[in-house]
Amino acid sequence: MKKLLVLAILVSCFIHQPMNAQVSLSVNIGVQPIWGPVGYDHAEYYYMPDVEAYYYVPKHRFIYFEGNTWVSRPSLPPRYRDYDLYKIHKVVINEPRPYLRHHEYRERYSEYRGRHEQVIIRDCHEPRYCENRNHPEHYRWKEERRQERGHGRRYRDQDRGHQDHQENGDHRR
Repeated sequence: MKKLLVLAILVSCFIHQPMNAQVSLSVNIGVQPIWGPVGYDHAEYYYMPDVEAYYYVPKHRFIYFEGNTWVSRPSLPPRYRDYDLYKIHKVVINEPRPYLRHHEYRERYSEYRGRHEQVIIRDCHEPRYCENRNHPEHYRWKEERRQERGHGRRYRDQDRGHQDHQENGDHRR
């Protein structure tokens, strides 16, 4: 269903190209790290006030200041080894390259430094988060979905067989 919705939006965007408004509707729960915060169907960046760094969700890269420039790496540098990504607060930012306006974000979200009450994807049991293959309940969720599809097919086949009997005048149950 979600795929059809996204496809319909994409098609309508191509049909209505003269419009200048940008429509960005995508769900990326499945690619968000399990240490990410719950409540967001889409997240481009996480800003982490405790370490004053960003995480770019689509490419799974940390962006932090090193020397006098912003760098992008697959992990945080050793100076942040005492920080637990599962505990520190993350702020979702869906704007391009937020690190270029770091002074704004640092000021705006400074109150979240040291806060550890945020619920993360790993600890959430909503089915939409279990879709994430790194979620601890992913394989149970996947098996339940497989069984639901299998049961649905079996029931449809049984109904079809019942209808065939009725059409042939065989009304046995």
